Amino acid sequence: MPTHLQKEIDNLKERLLKLSSAVEKRFLDAIQAIQTRDAQLARRVAEGDAEIDAAEVDLEEECLRVLALHQPVAVDLRFIVAALRINSDIERIGDLAVNIAEAAIELCVGAPIPFPPHVLEMAERTKNVLRSALDAFVTFDATNARAVLNMDDTIDELHRKSFAYVESEIPRDLDHMPQYIRHLSVSRYLERIADHAANIAEDVIYLQRGAIVRHKELGKETD
Repeated sequence: MPTHLQKEIDNLKERLLKLSSAVEKRFLDAIQAIQTRDAQLARRVAEGDAEIDAAEVDLEEECLRVLALHQPVAVDLRFIVAALRINSDIERIGDLAVNIAEAAIELCVGAPIPFPPHVLEMAERTKNVLRSALDAFVTFDATNARAVLNMDDTIDELHRKSFAYVESEIPRDLDHMPQYIRHLSVSRYLERIADHAANIAEDVIYLQRGAIVRHKELGKETD
């Protein structure tokens, strides 16, 4: 029979997965809104931020309660520590999804200009990085978690290319400078979401192997 602590941990995992799923959907909706100029969808994403914040706080309080009540050790302690950190990263991804949604609302005003191609590629790759990080957490797969760290590097490079593109286009099209700057903001939000996904992957490695990964080069080491 499962112990009371194990039931508590199973409950924490279920709640964290539910929050992760909700945040992932908001991120996907924000990307769809900005690609299709759907201001109504973008507003729904922004309006759901308070719900995500409340769920994050509730989950953190529950983790702390379990820590105080059961004083877990070894793998159980690692899980709760990892859950606290992942919970924080998930909430930040939710905030960044709102930022993208707010950018979508602003970009719906006035005539559209083409998105920098690197930003569109970033959006697709960030979707994959986030999904892979969450899958690694669901399955506690440290190998897949390490792959996420490698995927994050590509997104960083695309962000640098987006910056260079916008920097070159603004002098040739000053009338649309606000739109270009907003595009660059979206690129930055995507990069930060990928960074938080990498943090989740690092916590999966910590959870599985007790290894604290703080730098990407360490995350890429072979076992």
